[in-house]
Amino acid sequence: MNRWAFWLRRLVAGAVALVALSLLIFGATELLPGDAVSAVAGPTATEEERAAVRERLGLDRDAATRYLEWAGGALRGDLGTGYLGARPVTEVVGARLPHSLLLAALALAVTVPVAVVAGLAAGMRAGGPVDHAVSTGTLLVAGLPEFVLATLLLWALAAGPGLLPQVSMVPLGGSPLDAPEILVLPVATLAVSGIAVATRLIRARTADIAATPYIEAARLRGVTGPRLALRHVLPNALGPAVQALGMVTGALVGGAVVVETVFGYPGIGRELQEAVAYRDVPLVQGIALVLCAIALAVLLLTDLLARALGPRSDGAR
Repeated sequence: MNRWAFWLRRLVAGAVALVALSLLIFGATELLPGDAVSAVAGPTATEEERAAVRERLGLDRDAATRYLEWAGGALRGDLGTGYLGARPVTEVVGARLPHSLLLAALALAVTVPVAVVAGLAAGMRAGGPVDHAVSTGTLLVAGLPEFVLATLLLWALAAGPGLLPQVSMVPLGGSPLDAPEILVLPVATLAVSGIAVATRLIRARTADIAATPYIEAARLRGVTGPRLALRHVLPNALGPAVQALGMVTGALVGGAVVVETVFGYPGIGRELQEAVAYRDVPLVQGIALVLCAIALAVLLLTDLLARALGPRSDGAR
């Protein structure tokens, strides 16, 4: 298929997926338990006051009209205004999203080299001691929910020995980088989860490549060890490895919701959790849509990059 046609198809597929996700997000917020009117007007409001609030928030209109208005505003870069505090959603996202992206970037910087090395080491000798150790360890970690892993790290490094702060509070008026120690536990939680998933995916692809006649021929020519892994296996595993890391990156963005809540880190995930708690529907919808758009963009970019690297794998077939 022509490269430009492939890219166009992926872009169209991504746009369709984002529209479908926007419908799911809107529908899910319609089913949220509780009443946004009560949260805004207060529990002691009269029926007349509740009706006035409902009209002011536009909740007296049908769901289809409200969705079309919300989606149209999103296309113009306007995600609406939050119910509580009358904060523009784009302003809230712009203030909190960089903090979450910093966590994801640092976690990815740790995940990539560790997952590639561990995946190559395990896959090159599938069934061997290293493979068993890596596969068992990553399986155990991958099975742990992120809030459990975060709690374990919090107990082991902060609550017990006091080596790190238990709460990741950003200095007032500053940046998370002004107090890098607050980033260690959230980044470690995301990185450990990401390493477990990415290593298993890379290991599986490496094992497949290592069993091909192309690699066996290289071994017969005396090519072994790191040279075989770096010159013959790794180039053929780059495409799948990039796709695996793309999946992990999307998971890192979503995982930040849990991790930020556990550590009290002021990112977009914690803001989403608070918005759900207070039934601030426009804020919930806007943050969820932005997170979905980021995840789709990452998957699209890694898919295109993996295809660009694809011809390098032909030699292994």
